[in-house]
Amino acid sequence: MDQKVGLLVLLLAVGLLCLSLAPVSQAEDLMEDVLGDELDVEDDLGIAGREEEEELEGDIQDEEAPLTPKTPPIPKVTYKAPEPMGEHFIAESFDRGTLDGWVLSSAKKDDTDEDIAKYDGKWAVEDMKDSKLPGDKGLVLKTRAKHHAISAQLLRPFTFDTKPLIVQYEVNFQAGIDCGGAYVKLLSQTPDLNLDLFGDKTPYTIMFGPDKCGEEYKLHFIFRHKNPKTGEYEEKHAKKPDSDLRTYYTDKKTHLYTLVVNPDNTFEVLVDQTVVNSGSLLTDMTPAVNPAAEIEDPDDQKPEDWDERPKIQDPAATKPEDWDEDAPAQIPDEDAVKPDGWLDDEPEYIGDPDAVKPEDWDEDMDGEWEAPQVPNPACETAPGCGAWKRPMIDNPNHKGKWKPPMIDNPNYQGVWKPRKVPNPAFFEDLQPFRMTPFSAVGLELWSMTSEIFFDNFFITDDRSTAERWAADGWGLKKAAEGAADPGLATQMMSAAEERPWLWVVYVLTVALPVVLIIVFCCTGKKKSSETPAAEYKKTDEAQPDVKEEEEEEEEEEEAEEKAEEAEEKAEEAEEAEKSSPAAEQKSDGEESPAENEEEDAEKETSDDKLEDDVLRRSPRNRDRKVRKD
Repeated sequence: MDQKVGLLVLLLAVGLLCLSLAPVSQAEDLMEDVLGDELDVEDDLGIAGREEEEELEGDIQDEEAPLTPKTPPIPKVTYKAPEPMGEHFIAESFDRGTLDGWVLSSAKKDDTDEDIAKYDGKWAVEDMKDSKLPGDKGLVLKTRAKHHAISAQLLRPFTFDTKPLIVQYEVNFQAGIDCGGAYVKLLSQTPDLNLDLFGDKTPYTIMFGPDKCGEEYKLHFIFRHKNPKTGEYEEKHAKKPDSDLRTYYTDKKTHLYTLVVNPDNTFEVLVDQTVVNSGSLLTDMTPAVNPAAEIEDPDDQKPEDWDERPKIQDPAATKPEDWDEDAPAQIPDEDAVKPDGWLDDEPEYIGDPDAVKPEDWDEDMDGEWEAPQVPNPACETAPGCGAWKRPMIDNPNHKGKWKPPMIDNPNYQGVWKPRKVPNPAFFEDLQPFRMTPFSAVGLELWSMTSEIFFDNFFITDDRSTAERWAADGWGLKKAAEGAADPGLATQMMSAAEERPWLWVVYVLTVALPVVLIIVFCCTGKKKSSETPAAEYKKTDEAQPDVKEEEEEEEEEEEAEEKAEEAEEKAEEAEEAEKSSPAAEQKSDGEESPAENEEEDAEKETSDDKLEDDVLRRSPRNRDRKVRKD
């Protein structure tokens, strides 16, 4: 048992150690996989060592002081801007440090106050706060409570034909997010598209990305579908993801958002290369792409005699003659008796005898002054004061107002619905993937939180190209952030600061193994009753053969049983002789003393022989004889 407990403790310790080392090891593995030979890691330890040697040489005459051990610094990753490879329509990393190629909107929102109607929110290209990759720049939304709009032309328009659409970019809510969006719009290719006037009314083909307000965390995928009959556009919204998205908005880390729309009308929404939502453009959008073939007739009306009541009152039922609708719900308890000592003449409350009328009391204005009421002290020891009343109890005869019982309605026709007629607006578009081509990408946002970081916009029709761009950009950020992540203990402390109830979980997690160890180690087993054979096996001394003793005890028991049977048979034989005619005749005469003495002697002799025989066969007797010898 002690070995099992020790093994359990060892496993727990190893598990905690593995958990504490997991973030660092994962980050190191990811850095190696993503960067390969192109990742240049500076040996800060070596640089620090050389600096210390120079300082020691310069201060060689100073008194030597004991050096305190220093924590090894985290290796710095030399950032290298991702380079697009393969077919793509835009690849923007902002590492040039400028907004070249991007257009700031000068439009105004309609139906909005003049003070906030302008798209005058500020944008900047800068490093991320607390960046683990110096030199990695991005587009930052700098102002709060402002409208922001910025856009850029694609290298060429994207046309939906036989290849998929892959859109991806990075977002980091550096200051968290209270209410605001970080989604992108793929602006439709139209003759009147003017990026200088890009605003909320500018036509778009797809809107995709995170959005949050209050406690609602959204990840939009919306596309505008053209009605082939009317030519009008209608927004189609993807179903909500089943995954919990809260962490992506609150952890202040860089996350990669990816949208994949395939020619077979399927789509995938990924965060950090993990699918969080997927479905079909034909079946998983709201409202549906294709309208219903039939609709309810708007001119149909419910007949006046249509009966929708499933139950009705029984028309044949009558109120019983003894039904009293006027009987009260409660009546005085006639069995109640006034308690002894009840003070009928004493009021329950009296005027406070210590109260004094205020000096500024004006009876003309305030009326006659009365002392405030206080409990009557005479009632404190009595069961009650004032007029005694019987307590009220439920009336057993109370039935309330009589109503007929309900029965099934024989004329029930069900719930009425209008009849179905062919939908005049029906159409069937089996290729909703063939959307309106788009030629620009834009950010049109309102946010109550600033410092939203955007980076590495990429649009392509080749998934492997998108994954390679993600590895060179977001993968590098993830590796650097992972290497700088705190250990398990720090993460647990931070989590407990945000959620104090976690302290209870921590205490129970630590206390439970301790209690189990105490129970298993400090409480001994109860000694079980052991057989003589087991006791004999614990010593090397010569012991009698237990098996032979058991056999001898069995033989002794059998001998005693036989002796008892013999005695019973002798008694039966004696009774039979007494009851025989010869014995009766003999008993009529006088028996001589000699005959009686002879019979007694014979009886005693037979009894002695029987007893000797039992003792002789007894193992105990044999043991005594052996000891005597």
